[in-house]
Amino acid sequence: MPTATPQPAFVLVRPQMGENIGAAARAMWNFGLDRMRIVDPRDGWPNQKAVAMSSGAGRLLDEAGLFDGVADAVADCSYVMATTARPRGLTKPVLSPERAMQIAAEKIAAGEKVAVMFGPERAGLENDDIAKANAIISVPVNPEFASLNLAQCVLLTGYEWQRQQAGIVHETVDRRRQTDWATGLEVEKLAQHYEDRLDQAGFFFPDTKADGMKTNLRNLWSRMELTRADVQMFHGIMRQMVRWKERGD
Repeated sequence: MPTATPQPAFVLVRPQMGENIGAAARAMWNFGLDRMRIVDPRDGWPNQKAVAMSSGAGRLLDEAGLFDGVADAVADCSYVMATTARPRGLTKPVLSPERAMQIAAEKIAAGEKVAVMFGPERAGLENDDIAKANAIISVPVNPEFASLNLAQCVLLTGYEWQRQQAGIVHETVDRRRQTDWATGLEVEKLAQHYEDRLDQAGFFFPDTKADGMKTNLRNLWSRMELTRADVQMFHGIMRQMVRWKERGD
Protein backbone atom coordinates (compact mmCIF):
# COMPACT_ATOMS: atom_id res chain seq x y z
CA MET A 1 0.00 0.00 0.00
CA PRO A 2 1.19 3.56 -0.70
CA THR A 3 2.30 5.57 2.33
CA ALA A 4 -0.20 7.90 3.97
CA THR A 5 2.02 10.94 3.41
CA PRO A 6 0.24 13.54 1.19
CA GLN A 7 2.27 14.06 -1.97
CA PRO A 8 2.01 14.73 -5.72
CA ALA A 9 1.49 11.95 -8.23
CA PHE A 10 4.34 11.52 -10.72
CA VAL A 11 2.94 10.65 -14.16
CA LEU A 12 5.28 9.02 -16.69
CA VAL A 13 3.77 9.68 -20.13
CA ARG A 14 4.49 7.08 -22.82
CA PRO A 15 7.85 5.97 -21.33
CA GLN A 16 9.91 4.03 -23.86
CA MET A 17 12.21 1.81 -21.82
CA GLY A 18 11.52 -0.37 -18.81
CA GLU A 19 14.94 0.49 -17.40
CA ASN A 20 14.01 4.18 -17.25
CA ILE A 21 10.74 3.43 -15.49
CA GLY A 22 12.62 1.40 -12.90
CA ALA A 23 15.22 4.14 -12.44
CA ALA A 24 12.41 6.70 -12.04
CA ALA A 25 10.82 4.54 -9.34
CA ARG A 26 14.15 4.35 -7.53
CA ALA A 27 14.56 8.14 -7.76
CA MET A 28 11.05 8.70 -6.40
CA TRP A 29 11.54 6.39 -3.44
CA ASN A 30 14.84 8.15 -2.59
CA PHE A 31 12.67 11.09 -1.56
CA GLY A 32 9.69 9.27 -0.08
CA LEU A 33 7.46 9.54 -3.16
CA ASP A 34 5.39 6.49 -4.07
CA ARG A 35 2.49 7.68 -6.25
CA MET A 36 3.56 6.60 -9.73
CA ARG A 37 1.19 6.65 -12.70
CA ILE A 38 2.18 5.29 -16.11
CA VAL A 39 0.54 6.27 -19.41
CA ASP A 40 0.78 3.89 -22.38
CA PRO A 41 4.30 2.46 -21.86
CA ARG A 42 5.86 1.55 -25.20
CA ASP A 43 7.12 -1.90 -24.16
CA GLY A 44 3.99 -2.95 -22.27
CA TRP A 45 3.33 -3.53 -18.59
CA PRO A 46 4.41 -5.15 -16.31
CA ASN A 47 8.04 -4.94 -17.41
CA GLN A 48 10.79 -7.09 -15.92
CA LYS A 49 13.54 -4.66 -16.97
CA ALA A 50 11.80 -1.99 -14.88
CA VAL A 51 11.73 -4.30 -11.88
CA ALA A 52 15.42 -5.17 -12.24
CA MET A 53 16.39 -1.49 -12.45
CA SER A 54 14.21 -0.34 -9.55
CA SER A 55 16.71 -1.74 -7.00
CA GLY A 56 14.45 -2.04 -3.95
CA ALA A 57 11.70 0.29 -5.15
CA GLY A 58 9.74 -2.47 -6.85
CA ARG A 59 6.72 -1.80 -4.64
CA LEU A 60 6.16 1.46 -6.53
CA LEU A 61 5.97 -0.50 -9.78
CA ASP A 62 3.55 -3.04 -8.30
CA GLU A 63 1.26 -0.25 -7.10
CA ALA A 64 1.65 2.07 -10.10
CA GLY A 65 -1.52 3.11 -11.88
CA LEU A 66 -1.67 2.21 -15.58
CA PHE A 67 -3.61 4.50 -17.93
CA ASP A 68 -4.36 4.66 -21.65
CA GLY A 69 -4.18 8.45 -21.89
CA VAL A 70 -3.05 11.58 -20.09
CA ALA A 71 -6.58 12.85 -19.45
CA ASP A 72 -7.43 9.70 -17.47
CA ALA A 73 -4.14 9.81 -15.56
CA VAL A 74 -4.79 13.33 -14.21
CA ALA A 75 -8.59 13.16 -14.04
CA ASP A 76 -8.73 13.40 -10.23
CA CYS A 77 -6.19 16.25 -9.97
CA SER A 78 -7.02 19.94 -9.69
CA TYR A 79 -3.50 21.15 -10.52
CA VAL A 80 -1.11 19.61 -13.06
CA MET A 81 2.47 20.51 -13.96
CA ALA A 82 4.35 19.43 -17.08
CA THR A 83 8.13 19.08 -17.27
CA THR A 84 9.74 20.22 -20.50
CA ALA A 85 13.12 21.58 -21.59
CA ARG A 86 11.93 23.19 -24.83
CA PRO A 87 9.87 26.34 -25.54
CA ARG A 88 6.42 25.27 -26.72
CA GLY A 89 4.56 28.42 -27.69
CA LEU A 90 1.87 27.69 -25.08
CA THR A 91 1.20 30.54 -22.69
CA LYS A 92 1.62 29.10 -19.19
CA PRO A 93 3.53 29.93 -16.02
CA VAL A 94 7.07 28.53 -16.29
CA LEU A 95 8.44 27.43 -12.92
CA SER A 96 11.76 26.19 -11.60
CA PRO A 97 11.59 22.78 -9.88
CA GLU A 98 12.01 24.56 -6.53
CA ARG A 99 9.11 26.96 -7.10
CA ALA A 100 6.98 24.20 -8.60
CA MET A 101 7.32 22.03 -5.52
CA GLN A 102 6.63 25.00 -3.25
CA ILE A 103 3.34 25.47 -5.08
CA ALA A 104 2.65 21.72 -4.96
CA ALA A 105 3.25 21.65 -1.21
CA GLU A 106 0.93 24.61 -0.65
CA LYS A 107 -1.86 23.14 -2.75
CA ILE A 108 -1.59 19.67 -1.24
CA ALA A 109 -1.61 21.18 2.26
CA ALA A 110 -4.85 22.91 1.23
CA GLY A 111 -6.41 19.58 0.28
CA GLU A 112 -5.88 19.62 -3.48
CA LYS A 113 -4.52 16.78 -5.62
CA VAL A 114 -1.45 17.62 -7.71
CA ALA A 115 0.23 15.73 -10.55
CA VAL A 116 3.60 16.20 -12.27
CA MET A 117 3.95 14.87 -15.83
CA PHE A 118 7.21 13.59 -17.33
CA GLY A 119 7.46 12.92 -21.07
CA PRO A 120 8.96 10.13 -23.19
CA GLU A 121 12.73 9.86 -23.31
CA ARG A 122 13.15 10.65 -27.01
CA ALA A 123 11.18 13.87 -27.48
CA GLY A 124 9.41 14.73 -24.23
CA LEU A 125 5.79 15.72 -23.81
CA GLU A 126 3.72 16.73 -26.83
CA ASN A 127 1.80 20.00 -26.99
CA ASP A 128 -1.49 18.15 -26.51
CA ASP A 129 -0.14 16.76 -23.24
CA ILE A 130 1.17 20.12 -22.03
CA ALA A 131 -2.14 21.79 -22.92
CA LYS A 132 -3.71 19.78 -20.07
CA ALA A 133 -1.27 21.24 -17.52
CA ASN A 134 -1.67 24.38 -15.45
CA ALA A 135 2.04 25.20 -15.42
CA ILE A 136 5.38 24.13 -16.89
CA ILE A 137 8.43 23.02 -14.92
CA SER A 138 11.68 23.93 -16.65
CA VAL A 139 15.11 22.98 -15.31
CA PRO A 140 17.81 25.65 -15.87
CA VAL A 141 20.26 23.41 -17.72
CA ASN A 142 22.91 24.06 -20.38
CA PRO A 143 20.95 25.47 -23.37
CA GLU A 144 23.37 23.72 -25.72
CA PHE A 145 22.55 20.35 -24.14
CA ALA A 146 19.14 20.57 -22.52
CA SER A 147 18.30 16.87 -22.67
CA LEU A 148 17.62 15.18 -19.31
CA ASN A 149 17.12 11.47 -18.77
CA LEU A 150 13.65 10.60 -17.44
CA ALA A 151 15.03 9.41 -14.09
CA GLN A 152 17.22 12.51 -13.77
CA CYS A 153 14.23 14.78 -14.19
CA VAL A 154 12.25 12.73 -11.67
CA LEU A 155 15.19 12.88 -9.25
CA LEU A 156 15.50 16.68 -9.49
CA THR A 157 11.80 17.18 -8.90
CA GLY A 158 11.70 14.67 -6.06
CA TYR A 159 14.65 16.37 -4.38
CA GLU A 160 12.87 19.73 -4.45
CA TRP A 161 9.74 18.10 -3.05
CA GLN A 162 11.73 16.65 -0.16
CA ARG A 163 13.20 20.09 0.58
CA GLN A 164 9.69 21.44 1.05
CA GLN A 165 8.89 18.64 3.46
CA ALA A 166 11.97 19.54 5.50
CA GLY A 167 10.13 22.61 6.77
CA ILE A 168 10.52 25.26 4.08
CA VAL A 169 6.78 25.47 3.31
CA HIS A 170 4.12 24.83 5.91
CA GLU A 171 1.75 27.79 5.74
CA THR A 172 -1.74 27.22 4.37
CA VAL A 173 -4.31 29.72 3.21
CA ASP A 174 -7.60 28.67 4.80
CA ARG A 175 -9.63 30.20 2.00
CA ARG A 176 -7.96 27.87 -0.54
CA ARG A 177 -8.60 24.86 1.67
CA GLN A 178 -12.31 25.61 1.63
CA THR A 179 -12.47 26.08 -2.15
CA ASP A 180 -14.10 23.33 -4.20
CA TRP A 181 -11.61 23.13 -7.09
CA ALA A 182 -12.51 21.41 -10.36
CA THR A 183 -10.77 18.13 -11.10
CA GLY A 184 -8.93 17.29 -14.30
CA LEU A 185 -11.86 15.12 -15.39
CA GLU A 186 -14.33 17.98 -14.94
CA VAL A 187 -12.14 20.37 -16.93
CA GLU A 188 -11.67 17.71 -19.62
CA LYS A 189 -15.47 17.33 -19.96
CA LEU A 190 -15.84 21.10 -20.17
CA ALA A 191 -13.19 21.28 -22.90
CA GLN A 192 -14.92 18.49 -24.82
CA HIS A 193 -18.31 20.23 -24.49
CA TYR A 194 -16.95 23.42 -26.04
CA GLU A 195 -15.02 21.57 -28.75
CA ASP A 196 -18.10 19.59 -29.77
CA ARG A 197 -20.38 22.62 -29.95
CA LEU A 198 -17.82 24.86 -31.67
CA ASP A 199 -17.12 22.07 -34.15
CA GLN A 200 -20.83 21.89 -34.98
CA ALA A 201 -20.85 25.67 -35.45
CA GLY A 202 -17.94 25.48 -37.92
CA PHE A 203 -15.58 27.42 -35.67
CA PHE A 204 -12.55 25.21 -36.30
CA PHE A 205 -11.82 26.42 -39.83
CA PRO A 206 -9.91 25.77 -42.00
CA ASP A 207 -9.35 22.07 -41.36
CA THR A 208 -5.58 22.48 -41.54
CA LYS A 209 -5.67 24.71 -38.46
CA ALA A 210 -8.34 22.83 -36.49
CA ASP A 211 -5.99 20.72 -34.36
CA GLY A 212 -3.92 23.73 -33.35
CA MET A 213 -7.02 25.73 -32.48
CA LYS A 214 -8.30 22.92 -30.28
CA THR A 215 -4.94 22.67 -28.51
CA ASN A 216 -4.96 26.43 -27.88
CA LEU A 217 -8.49 26.23 -26.49
CA ARG A 218 -7.53 23.42 -24.11
CA ASN A 219 -4.49 25.41 -23.09
CA LEU A 220 -6.80 28.28 -22.17
CA TRP A 221 -8.88 26.09 -19.85
CA SER A 222 -5.81 24.68 -18.11
CA ARG A 223 -4.33 28.15 -17.50
CA MET A 224 -7.34 29.02 -15.35
CA GLU A 225 -7.74 27.70 -11.82
CA LEU A 226 -11.38 26.69 -12.16
CA THR A 227 -13.72 25.83 -9.34
CA ARG A 228 -16.57 23.39 -9.85
CA ALA A 229 -18.94 26.36 -9.83
CA ASP A 230 -16.89 27.97 -12.63
CA VAL A 231 -17.12 24.79 -14.69
CA GLN A 232 -20.89 24.58 -14.24
CA MET A 233 -21.23 28.24 -15.21
CA PHE A 234 -19.24 27.72 -18.43
CA HIS A 235 -21.33 24.65 -19.27
CA GLY A 236 -24.46 26.75 -18.67
CA ILE A 237 -23.22 29.56 -20.91
CA MET A 238 -22.67 27.19 -23.81
CA ARG A 239 -26.00 25.39 -23.31
CA GLN A 240 -27.85 28.73 -23.25
CA MET A 241 -26.08 29.93 -26.40
CA VAL A 242 -27.09 26.72 -28.20
CA ARG A 243 -30.72 27.12 -27.04
CA TRP A 244 -30.72 30.74 -28.21
CA LYS A 245 -29.41 29.70 -31.63
CA GLU A 246 -31.97 26.91 -31.96
CA ARG A 247 -34.82 29.32 -31.11
CA GLY A 248 -33.64 31.59 -33.92
CA ASP A 249 -33.86 34.74 -31.80
